[in-house]
Amino acid sequence: MKIRTKLTLRYLFATALLVIAVFFVLEELLFPQAGYDMLHILNIRLLAVWAVSFGLLFVIGYFMARSVLKPVSEIVEQVEDITASNLNKRVVVKDAKDEIGELAHTFNNTLDRLEKSFESQKMFISNVSHELRTPMAALIAELELSLYKERSNEDYKKVVENVLADARNIEKLSNGLMDLAKASYNTEQISMSATRLDEVLLDASAVVMKAHGGYNVDLRFDEDTDDDKMVTIHGNNYLLRTAFVNLIENNCKFSSNHSSTVRISFHEHEVLIRFSDTGIGIPEEDMEHLFKPFYRGKNRSFSQGNGIGMALVERIVKLHNGTISVHSHSGKGTVFTLIFKYL
Repeated sequence: MKIRTKLTLRYLFATALLVIAVFFVLEELLFPQAGYDMLHILNIRLLAVWAVSFGLLFVIGYFMARSVLKPVSEIVEQVEDITASNLNKRVVVKDAKDEIGELAHTFNNTLDRLEKSFESQKMFISNVSHELRTPMAALIAELELSLYKERSNEDYKKVVENVLADARNIEKLSNGLMDLAKASYNTEQISMSATRLDEVLLDASAVVMKAHGGYNVDLRFDEDTDDDKMVTIHGNNYLLRTAFVNLIENNCKFSSNHSSTVRISFHEHEVLIRFSDTGIGIPEEDMEHLFKPFYRGKNRSFSQGNGIGMALVERIVKLHNGTISVHSHSGKGTVFTLIFKYL
């Protein structure tokens, strides 16, 4: 049974109940005395009129219900034709001002979000496949070459070192993808608590300098404060540390002295963190694409990477209701500024 038929019958059933209720209310109002019965007083002619009236009401109600609910049935038929392969189709909105039009418009907005999500997912999978293919191909090629002929211990050692480097690149990529997925969750799905930014920055600095012996991090407070709340935000320790590590590493790897200067300052109810370097800078044409996943700019030949770091940083900052801005001058350096609301 179609929706229109079901709703029509419900409408008619409600109409019938209403008529019966009105009938008995009138009986009580017109003939309140005990022992009287409206049906005994009404003659056959009046009963016939009542029956005809009820029949007309039933027919009129039926066609009115069909007319009112016809747009709903049409929307259902259109929705049934929409599948994952044709998410670009939309429901026709005949009158955007009535309730049915609002329903169709809301459904179309939902389809817009779903289509965007599907396209992003396709692009993400395509980029991941491309990024994994290169280190995997290099790893396989190294192993195959080592099997072609007997080699010295030194040669085998060099092969193992190259394979290990490729394996570490794959591990770094997979970790970045996992972090990117975590940062894409809704706030409700992520554990948030009072988090001190200075402590997270210290942890991030230690992580970077432990992983890269030649890197240096200079952490500075522009002004002293005894109020712990001024450096405390509502956030996730792991994700914030991941963002800070990426920004510090980005400073260090693009600077000739492999250093990053991190400055913390305060403004009204905000805490500002600046990550600056004296490196090669970011070309102007790359700035608008800086936070796109897997995007590699003109500096890609300067240092290895997979284009995940900056996209991950932006998502983490937005997840914490913060903002991020970038100022860069070619040959002079780059400054990333993060702003958070403190408790």
